Amino acid sequence: MSRYDLIAFDADDTLWHNERLYVETQAAFARLLAQYQSPEWIHQHLYRTETRNLQHFGYGAKAFALSMIETAVEITEGRIAGRDIQAIIDLVRGMLSAEVALLDHVAQTIPLLAERYPLLVITKGDLLDQERKVARSGLAQYFRHVEVVSHKDRATYARLLERHAIPASRVLMVGNSLRSDILPILELGGQAAYIPYELTWLHEMAELPPEGTRGYHQLAHMGQLPALLEQLEGM
Repeated sequence: MSRYDLIAFDADDTLWHNERLYVETQAAFARLLAQYQSPEWIHQHLYRTETRNLQHFGYGAKAFALSMIETAVEITEGRIAGRDIQAIIDLVRGMLSAEVALLDHVAQTIPLLAERYPLLVITKGDLLDQERKVARSGLAQYFRHVEVVSHKDRATYARLLERHAIPASRVLMVGNSLRSDILPILELGGQAAYIPYELTWLHEMAELPPEGTRGYHQLAHMGQLPALLEQLEGM
């Protein structure tokens, strides 16, 4: 009998590339406003605006668009032209329509695990955008449920697990964000596999759990997950 009733996955930057779209869009945004401030100043101001707006707009590309527009208005003291506002909207539209590019090993690993375990996606962000990405990824058939949430913290995970009637001790969460994917499930007594991504949004950064933390595992890529599960099942 398996020791796990559920393997849960983050989506963005765990199953497919996402953060690099934000980095590219932010660079284009800085170029658009280059006559007003340096790229570094614009990046810092945008981050402060995003952080301030999380409580109002949440996460995702649409929230990012609103924060860019607000930042542009502030930087230009209200003088930004309508065509530049349109350019910002077009940048975000490009993000929303971008190809869903799976990370290495994901296309092979997810079907393999779906043969043995119930799989679930737990992701935060804009509902429509996240649902579209799951559908366009080619992976939707392998997940029993897709949960799109406003925040990913201990309370959110506790509510989800209670709704699915699964104790945290029988869950393995896989993700790239220590703050959103790993630490909350460890606090609940579950297990977590951290797979770092090449880029991390400043807001998602956190310190690694202390060495020897119960339930914590770190992998180099998704392709190592089946071997980890075999090892854990044999313990």
